[in-house]
Order: sequence, then C-alpha cells, then structure tokens
Amino acid sequence: MRIGEPAKMTSAINVTPLVDVVLVLLIIFMVVTPMIASGVAVDLPRTANHARKPDDGKDIIVSITKEEKVYVGRILVPRLEDLGNVLVAEKRRFPDKSIFLKGDSRAPYGAVRVALNAMHEAKIDDVVLGTEEAVKE
Repeated sequence: MRIGEPAKMTSAINVTPLVDVVLVLLIIFMVVTPMIASGVAVDLPRTANHARKPDDGKDIIVSITKEEKVYVGRILVPRLEDLGNVLVAEKRRFPDKSIFLKGDSRAPYGAVRVALNAMHEAKIDDVVLGTEEAVKE
C-alpha cells in the first residue's frame, strides 16, 4: 500500500458469534427436550422384557396415578366412567393415534382394570401398556 492510495476493503463475515449462538441454542434444546414428556409423570412398573418405544407424539397418553386420578394427556378426567367418551372424542380428532396407557406401579390394579374396561366398552382395541426396563444386575 502506498501513501495516498485508498485502502482496499476486504469483505469477510465473522461467523464466530453465529456459531456461539447456534451452540447455545443446541444445548438449550438438548436440556429441555427430555423434560417435554407427554402425559402426567407416573412410576411405571418394571419388566424384564421391555420393548423401547420412543415418544414420537403419535399416541394418546392415558395416565393413571397412584391416587387413582386419570389423565388424558395433561387433562384430568373427572370420573373414570367418562374415560371412554373422552377417548372416543380424541380418536375422532386424531384417528391415526393409538392409546398408550401409563399406569403407576403403586396404583390399585382395579383402577387400571376399570380404565381398560372403559376403553373396551368404547370399542378401542389398540392399547399399549407402558412399562420401564428392569435394571439388570
């Protein structure tokens, strides 16, 4: 460069701030995604023959808590007898979804049986029972 000559402009994009922002967003999504679980949190029974099924959002989640409260997704069903009607309405809205029943391991078996009976009376046949994998020692 000589004295009196105009300085040449160089065009370069600094991508470091962009990479920083993208990595922070990636970390946030990695931390938050496991917390976004469908339905109400229950302590599922443990089984040795557990088939993993990812939560792909293609199920209607029915949760039964140890207090015998029944939820469809995160919505409380006030009476267990109304479960069949609620599920029929959900199946009308989302016909391609199946039912995923999550019964707390401390819930009385009778509550789970009444829920299954309500599904049977509502002519719902595709029900998957949720379990956790037993710890192998």
